[in-house]
Amino acid sequence: MAQVLESVDRLTRLVGQNRLELLMFRLNGDQLYGINVFKVREVVDAPPLRRFPHAHTLVAGMARIRGATVPVLDLARSIGQPSLAPEAARYVVLTEFSRSVQGLLVSGIERIINAGWDSVRPPPVDDPERCHVTAITYYGDELVQILDVERVLDLVVGPTAGVSAALAADSRARLGSKPRCALVADDSAVARGQIRRALADIGVEAILCNDGRQALERLQLWADAGNLDERISMVISDIEMPQMDGYTLVREIRKDRRLAQLHVMMHSSLSGRFNSRACEEAGADRLLAKFDPDEFAQAVTEYLAGGVPVHH
Repeated sequence: MAQVLESVDRLTRLVGQNRLELLMFRLNGDQLYGINVFKVREVVDAPPLRRFPHAHTLVAGMARIRGATVPVLDLARSIGQPSLAPEAARYVVLTEFSRSVQGLLVSGIERIINAGWDSVRPPPVDDPERCHVTAITYYGDELVQILDVERVLDLVVGPTAGVSAALAADSRARLGSKPRCALVADDSAVARGQIRRALADIGVEAILCNDGRQALERLQLWADAGNLDERISMVISDIEMPQMDGYTLVREIRKDRRLAQLHVMMHSSLSGRFNSRACEEAGADRLLAKFDPDEFAQAVTEYLAGGVPVHH
């Protein structure tokens, strides 16, 4: 595990290059799965798990890791597979994303790979809203499924509440009756739904895109038609996305004089100073961690209302 962790530490210094670093692992069988190393704290041998009465069925148990009590999720079961047999549950991938720390129970750790986001594709599924895979890529001839871990967490903690009534009313009053629209780029169906609902709570329309390239093409189309200002008020972008990541999207926006003045808020489950620095260097106006509906609504309202603080 030390070699894997050393690689994670080294690769976290590579950001903003439209590249993705994946920690690959296995659950049941030979299928390879991946998770962005930016979401990984460490990999440990599976510790003893303590199961509590009335715990969620997708929580394998609680574990003591580095002096902290951490929920360990039954990742296999959460994506529709049988739970790992006790002898197969060998490792816990300790993760941090969406303002939460949790372990993922896996059977095998493979390696870390470095891939371009342009080699990562959306999953070929009929119902992306119910898919546990956010993207796919290849390692040699092997298919790697990149799991939508935000969806997995959502299954455990339940749907995020909407914007509080008082804040929603205050935001609507400040924004007035003028139509507002935000272009949203996010590859997670769960995240797109959360953002769309929060924007609707404060009276802002959302136009949803699944990745950075799709968002950029939409913006360029509006710019070509000469009605960009009429169509869009701001851009809200995830960082991790197939085809084109959020850093690259911001850079492309700033390079195009027709788009350069757009307000871009990065909204990511990733956190840390290196992401803040990378967002700033790319040209983003703000970085906000997922997902607090009130904090999100405040950030959007403050910009659209001309920098006037929101009170609730």
